[in-house]
Amino acid sequence: MFTDNFPAAQGYRMPAEWEPHEATWLSWPRREGISFPDAYDEVMPVFVQMVDALRESERVRINVTGQEQEQEVRMLLQDIDTRHVEYLHIATNEPWCRDHGPTFIKQDGGSQLAVVDWDYNAWGGKYPPFDLDEIVPTRIAEHLRLPLYFPKLVMEGGSFDANGTGSLLTTSSCLLNPNRNPGKSKSEIEQSLRDYLGVTNILWLGDGIEGDDTDGHVDDISRFVGRTTVLTAVEEDPEDPNFGPLQANLALLRAMNAEDGTPLEVRTLPMPPRIDKEGRRLPASYANFYIANKVILLPVFCSPKDKSAYETLQNCFPERRIVPIDCTELIWGLGAFHCLTQQQPAT
Repeated sequence: MFTDNFPAAQGYRMPAEWEPHEATWLSWPRREGISFPDAYDEVMPVFVQMVDALRESERVRINVTGQEQEQEVRMLLQDIDTRHVEYLHIATNEPWCRDHGPTFIKQDGGSQLAVVDWDYNAWGGKYPPFDLDEIVPTRIAEHLRLPLYFPKLVMEGGSFDANGTGSLLTTSSCLLNPNRNPGKSKSEIEQSLRDYLGVTNILWLGDGIEGDDTDGHVDDISRFVGRTTVLTAVEEDPEDPNFGPLQANLALLRAMNAEDGTPLEVRTLPMPPRIDKEGRRLPASYANFYIANKVILLPVFCSPKDKSAYETLQNCFPERRIVPIDCTELIWGLGAFHCLTQQQPAT
């Protein structure tokens, strides 16, 4: 199943997001970046709330371009307790740490972490330049003095979701898109996932949601919330373009099993109402939540459906505090909390 000399053959696996973290990594946006055109000041309060919400949970390690940006971020955070915050002078182009950051893997039976540094091309070359983002995993591995692996495969962290024991969710619309790895077959991509993440059971969904510029990242539609439990977004309006693709994914999930053959327990999560800005639909989704040690960051959108999403997540994680944060401004950047974060497992 695993190829010799790769991380999986050495006992490495990707832990589930709900397993203990040492820290959450963020890459702070730059005012001159392209993620929040003419809206940088409007989204800064959301970043402050995110950092503050993680205070009771774990350390927060923030990538900044240098001393000048570090001072700017310190000023933004001056009204909250930041004893849990560390700053790393690791420059990035954009703030989407889930996609350009490291994938941390952990050796079973030990405390050794390693970093997988996928190739990165800004979601199929859509948003150059991305030269700084592309080397972030290596910079972080060097800072932490961790072993580093290079699969030589274009991949973003938001394109897959693992249960920590062998199963992984992904989408064909993203991983098989010719703008990522045109010379790789499906079976070759699956083998890389096995070799570098230690998974054995790869579960393929179809299309993502309208407005998602990532070509259908799974973290906007379906997430593991337990070893055999998946939370998946559904659209109630048959006239909405998301209705058909999300129903198709729901049907696929209901026929799937975990790595040991146990049928998946599939729970549903509503979609928020449609949000449009400047002539385009934004990919608002409650599925883009982030699971930290003690809290879960839930993007909400000033909708009556927010309450249902909150209650659904609380039922999935009764021992964690759900922190709803208004993302109606943040979603202009086409992502939310899961896209912005990357967990570093505890050792």
